[in-house]
Amino acid sequence: MKHDVVQLLTGRAIQPSAHRVAVAQYVLSTEDHPSAERVWESVKARFPMISRATVYNTLNLFVEKGLLRELHLSPDSVVFDPNTDPHHHLIDEETGSIHDISWDRVKVAAIANVDGYEIHDYQVVMRGTKK
Repeated sequence: MKHDVVQLLTGRAIQPSAHRVAVAQYVLSTEDHPSAERVWESVKARFPMISRATVYNTLNLFVEKGLLRELHLSPDSVVFDPNTDPHHHLIDEETGSIHDISWDRVKVAAIANVDGYEIHDYQVVMRGTKK
């Protein structure tokens, strides 16, 4: 996987330092939507000297280069999504876990603008509990 991550990073014009590769290996191999803090805790287990700032800067770089999506699904909470294809989200209210929902499973009317705003992107965020 390391070789694939290095190729993926260089393909996005990202210099593949050891720390960037470690962050990419974690965030691109999880189906979770981890916070920067969770990424730091996980990567720190393999790279004890990695700083929070390095992880935050790396995640922001990955978002800038289109490798991750930054999601603001609740107030004061940012998570990162390795799935950059169009899709929606379901948040389990009991566990807080976030699940990807296929774009085609949710019907939304296509609109070009709302109240003078040109729409560039949208997603539906659902919240619920398991039966």
